[in-house]
Amino acid sequence: MFKSIAKTDNQKTTILIRLMVGAVFLSEGIQKFLFADKLGAGRFTKIGLTHPEFLGPFVGLFEIVCGSLILIGLLTRLASIPIIIIMLVAIATTKSQILANDGFWVMMHGSRTDWAMLLGSIFLLIRGGGRWSADNIITTKNNY
Repeated sequence: MFKSIAKTDNQKTTILIRLMVGAVFLSEGIQKFLFADKLGAGRFTKIGLTHPEFLGPFVGLFEIVCGSLILIGLLTRLASIPIIIIMLVAIATTKSQILANDGFWVMMHGSRTDWAMLLGSIFLLIRGGGRWSADNIITTKNNY
């Protein structure tokens, strides 16, 4: 079961997507703790989510853990799933209001990073961590 989750393609370029997605989420997770009033619980309060004092650290912790796993390419596919959920919720809760109030193009401009992170995470879910990942080391180690 572990090998099927960790199985990955052998592409060298996958590391670029992994580094982008992992670094952004690691950074954002840390910032949810460092700047909780603006980016953590305070932000969740502002957009109207229930239990923001719980959700801020909860989401921040997932972003740190999953971002770190993605950066090193360990359980990349599994780590991508919570990130995809986080991005879908972020788009639904913040960008739908912008779409309703300011229009399509303002929403598209304001959500460009959200879409890049969502699509990058979906890419990693489909392809895995790539050649230079812990997943690849683990799954190919016993094949020699």
